[in-house]
Amino acid sequence: MPHSQHTARAVTETESEDLVRGICFKTGPPRRVGVELEWLLHDLHDPLRPVAPARLRAAAARARTLPLRSALTFEPGGQLELSSLPAESLTACVADTAHDLALTRDALGDFGIALAGHGKDPWHPPYRLLREARYDAMESYFDRRGPAGRTMMSRTASVQVCVDAGHEEPGPLGFGRRWRLAHLLGAVLVAAFANSPLHLGRPTGWRSARQATWAQLDPGRILAPPDDCADPRAAWTAYALDAPVMCVRADDGPWELPEALSFRAWARGGRPRPPTEDDLAYHLTTLFPPVRPRGHLELRMIDAQPGDDGWLVPLAVTAALFDDPIAAETAYRTVKPLGDTAGSLPAPGNPLWLTAARDGLADPELHAAAVGCFAAAEEALPRLGAPQRVRRAVAEFTDRYVACRRCPADDLLETATGEEISR
Repeated sequence: MPHSQHTARAVTETESEDLVRGICFKTGPPRRVGVELEWLLHDLHDPLRPVAPARLRAAAARARTLPLRSALTFEPGGQLELSSLPAESLTACVADTAHDLALTRDALGDFGIALAGHGKDPWHPPYRLLREARYDAMESYFDRRGPAGRTMMSRTASVQVCVDAGHEEPGPLGFGRRWRLAHLLGAVLVAAFANSPLHLGRPTGWRSARQATWAQLDPGRILAPPDDCADPRAAWTAYALDAPVMCVRADDGPWELPEALSFRAWARGGRPRPPTEDDLAYHLTTLFPPVRPRGHLELRMIDAQPGDDGWLVPLAVTAALFDDPIAAETAYRTVKPLGDTAGSLPAPGNPLWLTAARDGLADPELHAAAVGCFAAAEEALPRLGAPQRVRRAVAEFTDRYVACRRCPADDLLETATGEEISR
C-alpha cells in the first residue's frame, strides 16, 4: 500500500525529469543478465480445467515458503511469475532460475497444479482472481478502451529478458546502440517465439495474439518512445512524464482514475493532490512499452514458451546477441534493414511488429533476420561459457523452427485445425 500522502514531500516537474533521467540507463560494462518467467496455471491432469481459487490460494501459500533465489509473485489472473536476481553470467542465471523453477513445479504439483507455457491462454476467457486496489484501478482504466486490458492482465504470460544498459560510449555495447537494437531485434524475437495463436480454442489470425493484445492498449503507455531522438535518456524522460497517469493511489478506499492527466501536468498543477517521488516511481511501473529502461533494459515482447526448458532459448539467444560483442555487431547489421519496414511509427504499433505478431517467421524478411541472428547467437554461446544444456536447446529450436520458417504457434495451430503448417 502507498505510504501516507500527508507526510510525503511533493515532487516538482524539474525534479521528476531529473529523477527519471538519472535512473533510466545505468551505464557500464554489460555483465549481468536476468529473466522473468510468467506461467499460466491449469489442472495437472486436465489442461482445459482452470484452477479453483481456493486451491490456487493454498498452493500459493506453500510456494511462498520455498527457499527461492528468485522473487515469486502472482499476476491478476493467477499467473505465476518468477523473477531472477541479476546474475553475473548466463550460466548462473540459468542455474538459479532452473533450481527455483523445479522447486516451484514440485510444490504446485502437490496441489494438482501444472505450469503452462503459452503467451495467451488458448482456452479460457479473461477472469481476474486477485482483488486489490491497484488491479481494480488498472482494470477500470483499461476498460475505457475495450476488453484487451482484461485479457492482458489475466490471460497472458511472457519470458522477459533483462540485460545491462551497456557502455556510456558508442559502439556495439554502447547503451544507445543497444536501445536501438532492442527495438528492431524485438520484432524478430516476437516472430521467432510467437506462441499464442488461439482464443477459446480457435485460431485468431495472429501467431502472437498476446502481442496483438498489447498493441490494442492505451498507446500513451505501450508504444515505444519516438525513434528520432539521438539521446535515449531525453526521449524516455519526455515519454514517461507525458504518459497519462493511470491512477492516483490512496491509503484507504478506491484509487482515483483521472481523465487525460499526464504526470507532467500533475506535477505542474498539483491536483487532485501533489504527486510525490513515490508516485513517480509507481507511475513508471505502469508504463508497458516493449523495451522498458529500468537502469537495465527489460525486453517484454517474448511469449511464454512451451515445455520445461522452452524458456532457456529466448534467454540464451537474447543474452548472446546483446552481450557478446561479435554477435551484437552481427545482430545489429542483420536487423538494421528492418527499420525501413518499421517506418516512422513506434513499436509495437508499426508494420514490422504487427507483421511479426501476425505471421511469425512465415514473413520472408523476418525469417532471414532470424536465421542470421540465431546463427550469431549459436556461435557466441560457447564464448559466453553457456552450458551444453543451453546450447543444445538453442540448436534444437533453430532446427525445429527457425530453419523451417516456423514458430511454436504453428504447433498449436496444427493441433487446433488438423492441418500441417508449411514447413
